[in-house]
Amino acid sequence: MTNSLLLPFTASSSIERTGGKAYNLSELTRAGFPVPPGFTITTDAYLLITQQLDLAPLLDELEQTKEPERLAELAARMRARIHEAPIPKELEQTIIQAYRQLGPSQPVAVRSSATSEDLPFASFAGQQDTYLNIVGEAAVLDAVRRCWASLWTERAVSYRAKNGIDPHTVRLAVVVQRLIDSRVAGVLFTANPLTGKRRQAVIDASPGLGEAVVSGAVNPDHFVVDTLAGRILERHIGEKQLQIRATAGGGTERVALSSANEACVSDEQIRELARLGQRVEQHYGAPQDIEWSIDVQGKLWLLQARPITTLYPLPADAPDSDDKLRVYFSLNVVQGVFRPFTPLGSSLLKRVGTAIATFLGMPPATPEPTFLKDAGMRLFLDMTTPLRNVVARQLLIALMGSAESRTQPIFKQLVQDKRLSLTRTSRGASLLFTLRILLRLRLPSRILRGMLRPEQAVQMRATLLAELERTLQVPASCDRSPTARQHRGLLRQNAPIHRAHHSISRRGYALNAADKQTAERACHR
Repeated sequence: MTNSLLLPFTASSSIERTGGKAYNLSELTRAGFPVPPGFTITTDAYLLITQQLDLAPLLDELEQTKEPERLAELAARMRARIHEAPIPKELEQTIIQAYRQLGPSQPVAVRSSATSEDLPFASFAGQQDTYLNIVGEAAVLDAVRRCWASLWTERAVSYRAKNGIDPHTVRLAVVVQRLIDSRVAGVLFTANPLTGKRRQAVIDASPGLGEAVVSGAVNPDHFVVDTLAGRILERHIGEKQLQIRATAGGGTERVALSSANEACVSDEQIRELARLGQRVEQHYGAPQDIEWSIDVQGKLWLLQARPITTLYPLPADAPDSDDKLRVYFSLNVVQGVFRPFTPLGSSLLKRVGTAIATFLGMPPATPEPTFLKDAGMRLFLDMTTPLRNVVARQLLIALMGSAESRTQPIFKQLVQDKRLSLTRTSRGASLLFTLRILLRLRLPSRILRGMLRPEQAVQMRATLLAELERTLQVPASCDRSPTARQHRGLLRQNAPIHRAHHSISRRGYALNAADKQTAERACHR
């Protein structure tokens, strides 16, 4: 059955209609992954319910309110209004018919699927409610209504307010999915969330339903797997003193267990989980946070997947395995800029790097230097090559003692790593190269002059700073300024690329690259 109010997992849709969780389940189902069958009650159904309630005044106040106690009060009123709202007959019959198709009195999980969760940039996991082992038509309808209301829990409202989500725009779909009679269940990260290593899968497992692991109610078994070699790197057997399991007729119960000294999954199941995780990651092209279950027959099921949003991005040429090591040093930290660079700022700094390398007699083969890497809208210096050079290594470590003292001990530790072994380079050639750079910069003569005539050196420095300040000044009337016209021309060319991120403001002269029209008007402000 497919209509605007309800979609099976086998039907394609959009996040706007089904929410992040349901969209991913549908995507995985259609890609052939072992997802338990189910259906989604779309956001159209949520709108059908809420549009009859005149919630606009409450939503307006939620948007404006920042005070936690008032937010909690408004959230409670929203929940009450939605939970008491009647379900139209047509929608009720549509849900019942879809539930019957899953099987007679089939136990199901009823899960919230908000349009603001399980997204590539923010997972918002756990902000709405889930109901397990729901049995019977009346129970399913009640669980659906409670899921709708859970969009407005105090926790969810506060979380969205903190992340700048407009309450007028959020919608909720509801997933109804066959409940797996789990022998063991848990979570799987396809990249190590603690170390950031992309080729390590991390698995937590415990007997019964996965809710025990997800909620943190149990100390589970913990495994780390090298996904390239299929080797289990770490194995920690948890106490597993609690099991959450389904009860006859609906609902769940918590059962105390005696502490187990054996793992609840076999080595082969651990490797099978790691392989499944890699397939899901390859499908999405990004590391995933996965919930899984193994039923009493031993079949592995994929319950849901969402992107891991806490991993810091890596440069494009970062090695895939631990066999290789590259060292990246944050240029942002050196510059004292801890926020991301704008694309324009990043591009400018790369060109500065190219100019410096060219001046030192090492012109890059490409317009942008290969030793500057992008990651997370920040720039990093690839220090691997100099740290493998006998002379450059010593100079860098000495330089860090004054330039970035926190980095010096890290460099000292890194150079002990065999993967950063010294390359075969003549010490004499390295010293000659270093001397050539020093002479090109005229550093020996400048240092000597500063030592012999310090007052003259200070005066020269002041003169250079004054000249730099003069060249940076912009006339009050930028219409007659060739510099302003030049900047305006550059912005016109680049405005489609550098959107809304860059503003250049100096002494009443402002250019904003939000769009072409803004760029054309900028000099007249």
